[in-house]
Amino acid sequence: MERSTIVRVHEGLHARPATRFVKLAKGFESDVELVKDGKAVSAKSSVKLMLLAVKENQEVTVRANGADAIEAIEALIGYLENPRAGLDDESEAGEGGSETAAAAPAPEAAPLAAAPMDGISKLQGVAASEGVAIGPAFAHFPPEIEGPGRRLRADEIDSEIERFRGAVTSVQSRMDLTLAEDNLSAGDRGIVAALRDIAADDSLTGEVERLIKGGDDAVSAVIAAAATIAADFSAVDDHYLNARADDVHAVGRQICLVLLGQDEVSLETIPQGAILIADDIGAWDLARAPLKRIGGVVCGHGGATSHIAIIARSHGIPAVLGLGNKINELRAAKEVAIDGNAGHVIVDPDEATRSDFNRRVEAAAQERAGLKIFKEVTPTRADGTVIEVAANIGSLEEIEAAQEAGAMGVGLFRTELLFMRHMHLPSEDMQAETYSALAKAFAPHPVIVRTLDIGGDKPIAGIEFPDEENPFLGWRGIRMCLDRPDIFKRQLRALLRAAVHGNIKVMLPMVSEISEVTRTRALVDECAAELKAEGVEHASFDLGVMIETPAAVLIAPALAKEVAFFSIGTNDLTQYIMAADRLNPTVAKLNDVTNPAVMSAIELTAKAGVAAGIMVGMCGEAAGRPDLIPTFIGMGLTELSMSPASIQRAKKTIAAMAAER
Repeated sequence: MERSTIVRVHEGLHARPATRFVKLAKGFESDVELVKDGKAVSAKSSVKLMLLAVKENQEVTVRANGADAIEAIEALIGYLENPRAGLDDESEAGEGGSETAAAAPAPEAAPLAAAPMDGISKLQGVAASEGVAIGPAFAHFPPEIEGPGRRLRADEIDSEIERFRGAVTSVQSRMDLTLAEDNLSAGDRGIVAALRDIAADDSLTGEVERLIKGGDDAVSAVIAAAATIAADFSAVDDHYLNARADDVHAVGRQICLVLLGQDEVSLETIPQGAILIADDIGAWDLARAPLKRIGGVVCGHGGATSHIAIIARSHGIPAVLGLGNKINELRAAKEVAIDGNAGHVIVDPDEATRSDFNRRVEAAAQERAGLKIFKEVTPTRADGTVIEVAANIGSLEEIEAAQEAGAMGVGLFRTELLFMRHMHLPSEDMQAETYSALAKAFAPHPVIVRTLDIGGDKPIAGIEFPDEENPFLGWRGIRMCLDRPDIFKRQLRALLRAAVHGNIKVMLPMVSEISEVTRTRALVDECAAELKAEGVEHASFDLGVMIETPAAVLIAPALAKEVAFFSIGTNDLTQYIMAADRLNPTVAKLNDVTNPAVMSAIELTAKAGVAAGIMVGMCGEAAGRPDLIPTFIGMGLTELSMSPASIQRAKKTIAAMAAER
């Protein structure tokens, strides 16, 4: 029995989702395989599953044979079609994202030779976790493990296999103890769980036992088997899966240490603020280390997608990885300065460099500490008018980050992700549940939900889009929605139902004619009448428009009489005003929101809104720029929505403006 589907697991079946998928598969008696591009592997082996390199949006087939085959296929297909399956908080509170979401990693960079930087020696590696640090070097270069290379006698083979199996059990028990610790973060817990799964995976244990049966001693067999599997991971055309080679080597090392009766060199003695220097370090070792004492991490191995990078980012530790053999230049270092933003490592910096890094570290610490006090601040203009500083988000997973930053609601909820995540158009119930959760999370603050804003540049399943020369100027946003009331009404009904649970506002994208607003309002009234007749609880919401087309700017005075609010989308507005594709690097210099033409458009919009007595906000990236916020507020804007990372800084800017008056 088999069934095919499109994988919607966030980021595909990388380590942690693969671990969960295997755990689910092992719960069934049936033999289960996963097939991609004609290649079938056991669904009960995380290593084989990861080596299949299943990515998000790829087609796969689940094949099962056994008494519970139907149940197995249903459960596994359900997992593969779950967009949240690749997120840490699927089954436990996590970091709020996938393994690569702890922070946007810098692109992989090839290690370079030492380069001069203002007269000093600088090493270049991979910028794996942002931030700067300077501190005493803590060299962590445990001796390399080598197998004795002794050939086993025939009567020794069975006992050697048992010894190996005992070592695997011991490693898993140690990892279980780590997993049981209360101080382990959910993200780190997921990484350790994935390593535990590798330790007992049939691909590794089977190869080791095959080698032992061939006469190799257990240590030599583990080293050889780990090298073979790691090479397989390195050969896959995927940066994330390439990084799993380090995990296999790390697990193999732990098994070898048990076989040899040795303990790993401890990191418990690392001094406060020290820079950890290592050729390589296992994710399990780093997860168990006193992370609060580590000032930075520098490694010869690893990259931006390695588990070391993920752990470092999630704990705010600057890291530069992938130095290769250049790591040996740090073995005898006394002090190290690292720039995790640029991938720079400076060995034994001179006084000027030391002063510069100390200044940067202190400035960053002061900024973080200083901004935290603005989390709960309600910024106002000098006349007492509240300026709402809200968040731009696209999924429920982003709510926590917005709340932690102190968002005063949501100024832009992008609903297209809800549509793009699924193979089929989301049902009214699914949408209502999502919008309701959003409203409840921020009540009583307003939540502005943008209706479906898709087009030929970002199509979704279930809607046939025409081929267009320029999708940005084509059938998208409100234009598509009004042409497809079967889709639009489902969303409007869901929003009316969600409005019962909080302060929902609805915003229409790509408006260029007043008729688009009046036609939408007629559909809203029609949906409300239907819900009333069906006895479904619902509530009204404010209707507004996103100002992003030149047409909307020019008819803003008339539009302001028809809607409850404006929200200026500076990203698209800039490209439309300047007639310059914002994705085209050759005209990138024209995509400048500070261009007088764009600023004039913003001011015209603000004047029209203020004159009509409606709220005027901004949800483009420019809303978070401290250099522009005073100008926008001076124009009359009373709401600014931005990425959560910019919220506290924006609040500080507004507070400083009021204090100057």
